[in-house]
Amino acid sequence: MTATTLERPRQAPTKSSAGKDWLRALELTAGLAKAPTRTLPVVIDELAARFGDAPALLSDRERFSFRQLADRTLRYARWASDQGLTAGDVVALLMPNRPDYMAIWLGLARLGVTTALINTQLRGASLTHCLNVANPRHIIVDATLSAGLAEVAQALEGAPRIWLHGEAMTDWRIDLAVDGYAAEALAELGAPVVTLSDRALLIYTSGTSGMPKAANVSHHRLMSWSHWFAGLMDIQPTDRLYDCLPMCHSAGGVAAIGAALVGGASVVVAERFSTSRFWDDIARWDCTLFQYIGELCRYLLAAPPHALEREHALRLCCGNGLAGDVWEAFQAKFATPRILEFYADTEGN
Repeated sequence: MTATTLERPRQAPTKSSAGKDWLRALELTAGLAKAPTRTLPVVIDELAARFGDAPALLSDRERFSFRQLADRTLRYARWASDQGLTAGDVVALLMPNRPDYMAIWLGLARLGVTTALINTQLRGASLTHCLNVANPRHIIVDATLSAGLAEVAQALEGAPRIWLHGEAMTDWRIDLAVDGYAAEALAELGAPVVTLSDRALLIYTSGTSGMPKAANVSHHRLMSWSHWFAGLMDIQPTDRLYDCLPMCHSAGGVAAIGAALVGGASVVVAERFSTSRFWDDIARWDCTLFQYIGELCRYLLAAPPHALEREHALRLCCGNGLAGDVWEAFQAKFATPRILEFYADTEGN
């Protein structure tokens, strides 16, 4: 599960404009519907064939090359098939950020199985609500979060089977189970053909106006988000994107990672945002891009000076929710050449 190829040439800043950004995004997304069975897992296979052992997903915990990521998704797909899961079934995923998070839902998506991305901060009634709305047949939970799930287990409908991921004394440990599967094509499994119109994920709203609401996310939206932002950010294989946003949400879990991968770039997956560690990580991993949301930039701006805050290779920051009073000050203080601000929401456009 470890990719050894980490070095890549540093990319020189390129001149761009809003017009060129939009044109690239339109070019990458305009023809998606012409290939209705070319879903994001299919693209991952294409990338594995093209980039092989080049780094795809990186973290201090685990690292995948493009080939290893594709292989890992195939193993999860074979596990799902052995559990009798098929198109339309739901698996809930409750896990902190890590590369295997992406491999799990991409693998399930190969079979048309929907993954409900559950916020790791939920407890009690909110957690129960999100799980019951999804009605999963299985729940994959990180071992560190299993106590919170156990507290609501009796209130769950449908008696879903629970699989732990990570160190735990149980036979129902999924990360070990999938290691026993071969990373081979799925043709002989008789799996249904998955199309862009099929549902891939359930991604929840924040719950600021009541309980979180599950938004249906199709394979077409995954492809659109990934390729749209790859075009807007002009992603190149020489790029490395820093992602410290929750992978249970669309920005950190799909738009940021998907955009980098479809452009052949790598992604550094941080378990969470840390003001004190941010610039250390950016410099240590030689990142050229990072994704922000909400007040992340304000927190960085208000933090004490950091020795590496201008010693970085960042060429662009992309996100939404950056306040006007922070924008120019952030660019000036941290010498970030470009900021790409967008407006969108998971359940809308």
